[in-house]
Amino acid sequence: QVQLVESGGGLVQAGGSLRLSCAASGRTLYRYGVGWFRQAPGKEREFVAAVSLSGGITYYADSVKGRFTISRDNAQITVALQMNSLKPDDTAVYYCAATDHYAGSYYLGSSYGDWGRGTQVTVSS
Repeated sequence: QVQLVESGGGLVQAGGSLRLSCAASGRTLYRYGVGWFRQAPGKEREFVAAVSLSGGITYYADSVKGRFTISRDNAQITVALQMNSLKPDDTAVYYCAATDHYAGSYYLGSSYGDWGRGTQVTVSS
Protein backbone atom coordinates (compact mmCIF):
# COMPACT_ATOMS: atom_id res chain seq x y z
CA GLN A 1 0.00 0.00 0.00
CA VAL A 2 1.19 3.50 -0.87
CA GLN A 3 0.56 6.45 1.44
CA LEU A 4 -0.12 9.54 -0.62
CA VAL A 5 0.09 13.14 0.55
CA GLU A 6 -1.27 16.11 -1.38
CA SER A 7 -0.05 19.66 -0.93
CA GLY A 8 -0.38 23.05 -2.57
CA GLY A 9 -4.04 23.82 -2.09
CA GLY A 10 -5.29 27.18 -0.97
CA LEU A 11 -7.41 30.23 -1.75
CA VAL A 12 -6.97 32.01 -5.07
CA GLN A 13 -8.93 34.53 -7.09
CA ALA A 14 -10.60 33.55 -10.33
CA GLY A 15 -8.08 33.60 -13.15
CA GLY A 16 -5.23 32.70 -10.85
CA SER A 17 -3.08 29.59 -10.62
CA LEU A 18 -2.20 26.91 -8.12
CA ARG A 19 0.16 23.96 -8.29
CA LEU A 20 -0.80 20.81 -6.42
CA SER A 21 1.71 18.11 -5.63
CA CYS A 22 1.23 14.44 -4.81
CA ALA A 23 3.98 12.49 -3.08
CA ALA A 24 4.22 8.93 -1.81
CA SER A 25 5.51 8.54 1.70
CA GLY A 26 8.79 6.64 1.77
CA ARG A 27 8.95 5.79 -1.91
CA THR A 28 8.79 7.17 -5.42
CA LEU A 29 5.88 7.03 -7.81
CA TYR A 30 7.96 5.31 -10.46
CA ARG A 31 5.77 2.99 -12.55
CA TYR A 32 2.58 4.10 -10.82
CA GLY A 33 -0.37 5.52 -12.66
CA VAL A 34 -1.56 8.62 -10.82
CA GLY A 35 -4.88 10.36 -11.06
CA TRP A 36 -6.28 13.57 -9.64
CA PHE A 37 -9.91 13.70 -8.62
CA ARG A 38 -11.98 16.38 -6.94
CA GLN A 39 -15.15 16.61 -4.91
CA ALA A 40 -17.14 19.77 -4.36
CA PRO A 41 -19.66 20.11 -1.53
CA GLY A 42 -22.87 18.29 -2.36
CA LYS A 43 -21.43 16.79 -5.53
CA GLU A 44 -19.98 13.45 -6.48
CA ARG A 45 -16.27 12.91 -6.85
CA GLU A 46 -15.13 13.55 -10.41
CA PHE A 47 -12.08 12.76 -12.47
CA VAL A 48 -9.73 15.64 -13.24
CA ALA A 49 -6.53 14.30 -14.79
CA ALA A 50 -4.32 11.21 -14.91
CA VAL A 51 -0.90 10.11 -16.06
CA SER A 52 -0.01 6.63 -17.28
CA LEU A 53 2.38 4.26 -15.51
CA SER A 54 5.14 5.17 -17.94
CA GLY A 55 4.35 8.85 -17.69
CA GLY A 56 4.07 9.10 -21.43
CA ILE A 57 0.32 9.54 -21.69
CA THR A 58 -1.87 12.08 -19.94
CA TYR A 59 -5.63 12.34 -19.72
CA TYR A 60 -7.89 15.24 -18.80
CA ALA A 61 -11.51 15.87 -18.08
CA ASP A 62 -13.08 18.15 -20.67
CA SER A 63 -13.78 20.74 -18.00
CA VAL A 64 -10.07 21.29 -17.31
CA LYS A 65 -8.49 20.54 -20.67
CA GLY A 66 -6.25 23.41 -21.75
CA ARG A 67 -6.11 24.85 -18.22
CA PHE A 68 -4.65 22.04 -16.10
CA THR A 69 -1.47 20.06 -16.69
CA ILE A 70 -0.43 16.85 -14.94
CA SER A 71 3.24 15.97 -14.87
CA ARG A 72 5.86 13.88 -13.10
CA ASP A 73 9.12 15.30 -11.86
CA ASN A 74 12.27 13.80 -13.34
CA ALA A 75 13.04 11.80 -10.21
CA GLN A 76 9.52 10.26 -10.25
CA ILE A 77 9.05 11.39 -6.68
CA THR A 78 6.02 13.60 -7.15
CA VAL A 79 3.18 14.14 -9.58
CA ALA A 80 2.04 17.71 -9.95
CA LEU A 81 -1.19 19.26 -11.15
CA GLN A 82 -0.63 22.75 -12.48
CA MET A 83 -3.92 24.61 -12.50
CA ASN A 84 -4.20 27.84 -14.49
CA SER A 85 -7.12 30.13 -15.30
CA LEU A 86 -8.95 28.87 -12.26
CA LYS A 87 -12.71 29.34 -12.01
CA PRO A 88 -15.05 29.31 -9.01
CA ASP A 89 -16.40 26.00 -10.33
CA ASP A 90 -12.96 24.49 -9.68
CA THR A 91 -13.51 24.88 -5.94
CA ALA A 92 -13.29 21.43 -4.37
CA VAL A 93 -11.18 19.09 -2.31
CA TYR A 94 -8.58 17.61 -4.65
CA TYR A 95 -7.36 14.06 -4.15
CA CYS A 96 -4.53 12.17 -5.75
CA ALA A 97 -4.75 8.45 -6.27
CA ALA A 98 -2.27 5.84 -7.45
CA THR A 99 -2.25 2.39 -8.97
CA ASP A 100 0.50 0.01 -10.04
CA HIS A 101 -1.73 -1.28 -12.81
CA TYR A 102 -4.87 0.06 -14.46
CA ALA A 103 -7.39 -2.74 -14.06
CA GLY A 104 -10.10 -0.34 -15.20
CA SER A 105 -10.38 2.98 -16.95
CA TYR A 106 -8.09 5.79 -15.81
CA TYR A 107 -11.05 8.08 -15.14
CA LEU A 108 -12.72 5.71 -12.65
CA GLY A 109 -11.92 6.05 -8.97
CA SER A 110 -12.26 2.29 -8.58
CA SER A 111 -9.17 1.85 -10.79
CA TYR A 112 -6.96 3.24 -8.03
CA GLY A 113 -6.06 1.44 -4.85
CA ASP A 114 -4.34 4.19 -2.90
CA TRP A 115 -5.66 7.64 -2.06
CA GLY A 116 -4.47 10.73 -0.30
CA ARG A 117 -6.54 12.69 2.21
CA GLY A 118 -7.05 15.63 -0.10
CA THR A 119 -6.22 19.30 -0.24
CA GLN A 120 -8.73 22.14 -0.39
CA VAL A 121 -8.79 24.46 -3.39
CA THR A 122 -11.02 27.50 -3.15
CA VAL A 123 -11.43 29.90 -6.06
CA SER A 124 -13.12 33.19 -5.26
CA SER A 125 -15.03 35.19 -7.86
